[in-house]
Amino acid sequence: MLRTDPARKPLSFPLLGGFFIAILLGACAMTPAGGELSAEAADEADSAVVTKKIDQLMNRYAGSGPGASLLVVRAGKPAIRRSYGMADVEKAVPVTPATNFRLASVSKQFTAAAILLLVEDGRLTLEDRVGKWLPELPAATAAITIRHLLTHVSGLIDYEDEMSAELDRQVHDADVLQILAELDRTYFPPGSDFRYSNSAYALLALIVERISGEEYPAFLENRIFRPLGMSTTLAFVDGGPGVENRAYGYSRKDGIWVRTDQSPTSAVLGDGGIYSSIDDLAKWNAALGDDRLLSDESRDLAFTAAVSTNDPGVDYGLGWYVGKDRVWHSGETIGFRNVLVRYPKQGLAVVILSNRNDPEPMATALAISALFQQ
Repeated sequence: MLRTDPARKPLSFPLLGGFFIAILLGACAMTPAGGELSAEAADEADSAVVTKKIDQLMNRYAGSGPGASLLVVRAGKPAIRRSYGMADVEKAVPVTPATNFRLASVSKQFTAAAILLLVEDGRLTLEDRVGKWLPELPAATAAITIRHLLTHVSGLIDYEDEMSAELDRQVHDADVLQILAELDRTYFPPGSDFRYSNSAYALLALIVERISGEEYPAFLENRIFRPLGMSTTLAFVDGGPGVENRAYGYSRKDGIWVRTDQSPTSAVLGDGGIYSSIDDLAKWNAALGDDRLLSDESRDLAFTAAVSTNDPGVDYGLGWYVGKDRVWHSGETIGFRNVLVRYPKQGLAVVILSNRNDPEPMATALAISALFQQ
């Protein structure tokens, strides 16, 4: 696979070295009081030390500005559930573990799961040509398959670059199809290169709708969220069900946090339109470890390297980046920065959801992960 820089690939810093993590951890190191401790007291002391380090690593999110929620799952159980800062700065509403953030590209793993469920149903295959389900697409896309869409090797044109500068409304997944239908060209032949593609995941959401006969939000609710007990997670549609315990997005401008909750692309669902909380994502993470939602075969497909990316040692599966010992996805959109990192062999997962444009949370997630790997 050739390697070039993908368009608007979410920042992930996947290969941060131990040196940088050591700096982060060293900055917040502390020594417990001396003396002999019982095993139970030692465990409590260790827990207090770890919590102190975590709070120092997350300190940038604390206070009266926009904040974040942190989840650490260890051995299948939430070990850390902590929240910082404000979900609504203007009304001084604090972030809690139940606060729902816009996931941005972390949503892509749910779109991929929806496709895999339809494969398990026998309704489509990963080798189906996209034109079978979306005949509006032009001749230049004829060789693109479902698998190409899932793995960002389709070569589809980025819809964001083709949006009218005079656009006075939000675009939706159907608008993405309309934009691409008028462009009889691609960046490269499918399968020949990697280029991160929001266009591909918008089309996947439409394919879910056409095959299932349900609107995309309803399919996710009926097949994923409700069965897993993710009671407040949803693909948000203006005019539809509201987002409970909603976090609003903010960006720092001239030293002041300004609400920047929506952009013209925020209504596109397949590539980034899901809202969720760390409490619901704990249930999602649990489902990724057994067959309560997806079969062993489907989960292997999702978490197995399918294509190389432009980053050495980093591949992409189906909705997930794949490294040596972890799988992950980051997500960024106007006013939100998120990451979900899983270490399957260790039973460890770290999730950071934030409603601010800075900092990018991957480095912090890796530093927190290191606290549980010592």
